[in-house]
Amino acid sequence: MITPEINKERVMKYLQEGKRFDGRKLEEFRELTIETGISKNAEGSAKVKLGNTEVYVGVKMAVGEPYPDSPDKGNLMVTAEFLPLSSDRFESGPPQFPSIELGRVTDRVLRESHFIEFEKLCIKKGEKVWTVFVDIYTINDDGNLLDAAGIGAVAALKSAKIPFYDGKEGKIDYEKESKEKLPLSKDIPLSLTAYKMGDKIIMDPTREEEDISDARVTLGIKSGVVSSMQKGLNDKINVEDLGKIFDLLEEKSKEIVLKIEKSLK
Repeated sequence: MITPEINKERVMKYLQEGKRFDGRKLEEFRELTIETGISKNAEGSAKVKLGNTEVYVGVKMAVGEPYPDSPDKGNLMVTAEFLPLSSDRFESGPPQFPSIELGRVTDRVLRESHFIEFEKLCIKKGEKVWTVFVDIYTINDDGNLLDAAGIGAVAALKSAKIPFYDGKEGKIDYEKESKEKLPLSKDIPLSLTAYKMGDKIIMDPTREEEDISDARVTLGIKSGVVSSMQKGLNDKINVEDLGKIFDLLEEKSKEIVLKIEKSLK
């Protein structure tokens, strides 16, 4: 399932001319659609389509003990499952490195941007807090799952509501409707990735383009501030290219945030 060498040569030839097979510019995203409220059983949910790439994200909440080093703060757990239906490359069984990496990168973006106000998820200091579970499922992989998952996680969290907690019974009462929104910061964080192919830098690659990329950098950006960064693949990225990537992703983040805000209205 690796992209043939002849396809790589054709893609690289086009890139040198500033072209891509689907007619996009090097920094241009495919069509992005976001739909929230796709699951009745989740506290928040979202479906994201980025071209032919599609992911579902669900948010569930549970009451548990806080971590010892943060007795007055809620918890966050992010997992990703690469379903076999989304690609012939994925198999059932224990999580492989790509799914683990996607979960960790998304977790880092949410955590380091301080998007979730964990202090407001404390029920009783040192004893009970809310834990937020963000579960990512791939439905179709046509490249750039990292960005699609990050967008989906933000949209699902923005649409999430905290279940009704019965303090006397010490349990969640799902029979009672809750309108309490998850405490989030006003500004939206994004996970955006730039890919290096030869001497060119592109965004939102297809599966074929991603296969032949030399290196990638994923930035967590909120309000123009970089809060996290993840380097991927084997080739190096020099300082000049990194500067270009920072400027490119900062500008592109404004465009994507507007699309998320529009979808949530």
